[in-house]
Amino acid sequence: MKITILGCGNMGTAYARSFRKYGLVRKEDLLLVVRREERGVELERYGQVVPTITAAVAKSDLVIISVKPQDFATVVAPLSAVLMPGQVVLSIMAGITLRRIITDLKHETVVRAMPNAPAQIGMGITAYATGTELTMRQTLMVEQLLNCTGRAIHLGDENLLDPVTALSGSGPAYFFHIVRTMIDAGVRLGLEPHVASALVKQTMLGSFHLMEHTDRTPEELIKAVMSKGGTTEAAFKVLDAGAFAGTLDRAIGAASERARELSRS
Repeated sequence: MKITILGCGNMGTAYARSFRKYGLVRKEDLLLVVRREERGVELERYGQVVPTITAAVAKSDLVIISVKPQDFATVVAPLSAVLMPGQVVLSIMAGITLRRIITDLKHETVVRAMPNAPAQIGMGITAYATGTELTMRQTLMVEQLLNCTGRAIHLGDENLLDPVTALSGSGPAYFFHIVRTMIDAGVRLGLEPHVASALVKQTMLGSFHLMEHTDRTPEELIKAVMSKGGTTEAAFKVLDAGAFAGTLDRAIGAASERARELSRS
């Protein structure tokens, strides 16, 4: 298999690293298009680095577009000039629809995906939608590659990528915000910062694994921790009074609406 990655920021680099780690592509078959020279030097361990789109891209089975959405227009002309029928184009650009990619590139075999930050360490979740022209073999190839950065979920409706963007794409930031707030609260209560950090991080990690290894729902797990008249109940009275759940729900809704707006622009 031969793969080209256009743009090697955090996510493009995560793909290059994972593809090589799991032996899915040989170094000589991985082409990395990187504009910044100093960045290219760092990436030479993974594949062949070039500064611009060249005819060599035409030899790839898969072309991953990992540039910023606002930079998509700058790659359309040089990329469409070298794309060959049968090549699969995988876009991880937020807000750029399948229809626009297919139309601008004049290329039918296109996949649109939304990964998230934990993909950088092989613990991500990626939802993807495919154009109508992909074969089952091509779809399975894409899913296999996406799975090497965590898990992949196929969506039958591309429009669902907007709520996916809000839920799992932006989700790590919500988690980090809660962790930061809990650590800050611990420090205000007198704990040393490193102690508060260790307590919160391990609590989050342990709670996740507890949830993964039980058949109880989140609501049941909350009730198992919360005793009547106890500390957790006191905390939840404050959370409920501040409409924490409703605020988070509205925040995710706002992120989804923004994703929808970007898709229309």
